[in-house]
Amino acid sequence: MTSSHGTQPTETEFDLIVIGAGPVGENVADRAVQGGLTAVIVESQLVGGECSYWACMPSKTLLRPGSLLREVQALSSTAGSVAGKLDVRAVLAARDAMTSHWKDDGQVKWLDSAGITLVRGHARLAGLKKVEVTAPDGSVTTLTARHAVAVSTGTTAIVPPIPGLADVNPWTSREATSATEVPGRLAVIGGGVVAAEMATAWSDLGSEVTMLVRGDSFLAGVEPRAAERVLEAMRERGVTVTMNVSAKSVARRDDVAVLELDNGQQLIADKVLVATGRAPATSDLGLASVGLKDGDWLTVDDTMLVQDVEGNWLYAVGDVNHRVLLTHQGKYQARASGDVIVARAKGTAVDDQPWGTHVATADHAAVPQVVFTDPEVAAVGLTEAQARKAGHSVRVVDVELSSVAAASIQADSFAGAARLVVDTEREVLLGATFVGPGVAELVHGATIAVVGEVPISRLWHAVPSYPTLSEIWLRLLEAWGRPPR
Repeated sequence: MTSSHGTQPTETEFDLIVIGAGPVGENVADRAVQGGLTAVIVESQLVGGECSYWACMPSKTLLRPGSLLREVQALSSTAGSVAGKLDVRAVLAARDAMTSHWKDDGQVKWLDSAGITLVRGHARLAGLKKVEVTAPDGSVTTLTARHAVAVSTGTTAIVPPIPGLADVNPWTSREATSATEVPGRLAVIGGGVVAAEMATAWSDLGSEVTMLVRGDSFLAGVEPRAAERVLEAMRERGVTVTMNVSAKSVARRDDVAVLELDNGQQLIADKVLVATGRAPATSDLGLASVGLKDGDWLTVDDTMLVQDVEGNWLYAVGDVNHRVLLTHQGKYQARASGDVIVARAKGTAVDDQPWGTHVATADHAAVPQVVFTDPEVAAVGLTEAQARKAGHSVRVVDVELSSVAAASIQADSFAGAARLVVDTEREVLLGATFVGPGVAELVHGATIAVVGEVPISRLWHAVPSYPTLSEIWLRLLEAWGRPPR
């Protein structure tokens, strides 16, 4: 990994200091500069952050070829036109190109064009509106913020304290998205989104994959019926998914890892991927200098202002605040916080009421997410269980995607499903989930309906184009119009 422009600032005082130059930090700084403030962004690794180099972009680049190959093979008119296996070298080359070969020159060029100053080095808070930056050469510069400091340092992968695990040099999400060779046998510890996506990608590339899921919940937080379809499809493609099992210890023997499981069995793998959650990247951030605890998540209000810090100057934006660990939601928070920093700096009105300009209201109950397994899961808002737990009176509407004409056009046998969670008192959507090939593009329509609280009666007038998968909306409304069984 290489970075360019190891800059030292000619100035040390700015209106806004942003710590972390991932997509969230970049957006905070950009909104502030567009609002007339000066901004500096401090980064110790690559400008562009986790999403650009080790998460969203490389992972989806690895996943797309297998999904597309199966899509072509699912239609008899095209199945004979393609080979049965992926070109591994070509897939990894595409991944490398997508990450700009782990160089951030293009991202740095964008910062320059946006009028944002970049400082290379490790940043630590050093008291009220102060940030100390240790440069790669060891020199220390103190930056001062006139108005605000925004922390956008994100998270790091958790490696559980399993005896012997560290000795086998396990993959985390970073290594799983940047590896240059396909392991013959891959053991995946975890059953969440990263675990499922990376199990899918490396299985497509030729690994014999075994997933170890500690509990009985695969893709927790997703509607269970959608998670079950993903699990079934993965098993059909040869991924071994073992539920209610954990690794007690790991040992290196010759060139393989030997995992001793708590069910008395043993698993041998050439590589182990750990995907068991994320921790805030705040352990060496200097939080103690402002009265907070090093290593903690940063608790914020809806404008991303950190609580329990005097002076209303410290913000935490993106994954580091533990609201929603998704890039698009972090960028949404960044727009709100960047704009409110400008408003507070200039003494103009702050719109911090729900759904106002300066708040991230959608974080609470209108979050869209796509799990890029095959089939995909695309969802927004509350699941049935979440809605009932929140005290809503709900009715669930379920329809198979095979009921629309587009399904027979896309595949000889198209499997998928859609679910709406409807608030029966207001007759508006609380949530929607789609599972099936290519359903990611369906979720934004549902997001608009949830955020806008569009009445079911009005949705009848949003006519879906024929023959597209969006016709599922008509089928869902028809099912809603029938009395529940």
